[in-house]
Amino acid sequence: MHPLMQLIRPVWAAPEQIQVVSTTRIGGVSQAPYYSLNMGDHVGDRPAAVAKNRARLLSSLALPDAQWLTQVHGTACVEAQRDGVIREADACWTSETDLACVIMTADCLPAVFTDGERVAAAHAGWRGLVDGVLEATLAQFAGADMHVWLGPAIGPSVFEVGEEVRQQFCDHLAQSDDFFLPSVNQGKWLADLYGLARLRLSVAGIDRVSGGDYCTYSDKIRSDTAGLNKNHLDSARFFSYRREQQTGRMATLIWKTAR
Repeated sequence: MHPLMQLIRPVWAAPEQIQVVSTTRIGGVSQAPYYSLNMGDHVGDRPAAVAKNRARLLSSLALPDAQWLTQVHGTACVEAQRDGVIREADACWTSETDLACVIMTADCLPAVFTDGERVAAAHAGWRGLVDGVLEATLAQFAGADMHVWLGPAIGPSVFEVGEEVRQQFCDHLAQSDDFFLPSVNQGKWLADLYGLARLRLSVAGIDRVSGGDYCTYSDKIRSDTAGLNKNHLDSARFFSYRREQQTGRMATLIWKTAR
């Protein structure tokens, strides 16, 4: 791994040949406001910087191939390929070894799935979550022995939404109301993306769900790494669209190694 790159790995009970990482904003070459490990090729960053960041990540993981997506806040789940084509979808899956399924986020929820044979990754913002992107991804599996990990997303204490968002979730599942609290701002609610995702997965019969331990909006860099680059590195460990608007994207990858 590149000496400055910081990656997050899940603590879960998936088979040992299943590998997962989520990037932070640390360890890349992009300049402000995308400083520094920006994986998003659609946010205004220099294409050469994004390409170098992606190559650096895959090289550090010894990964020969990855399926990158153009995400549209939808529910399509496509099969990952090794052809280098960037496909339009919000989830992808594969049963091949050493081929990573990749999604990008900067507050939305990254979710990865495996049954030990297949792996998948899904990008679940509130629109994709309410429309069923998790269920569409689960449809690529037989349903037995599933493991799901929820990567870094915006936390429930800061994710403010309007009444129309809460109503859409509650119209689909009445229990969704348990994951909204009134905001101090009239007519607004604080939504728990992690809780809403766990509810949808539970209704789908999936109970082995881990993760949900971060907040991309408010999480801070550890004090022992805060001095890596005092001229550019701020205190935020993750990119956050809600916090910065013009910002980069993290990547969450899942892949299967040979047994």
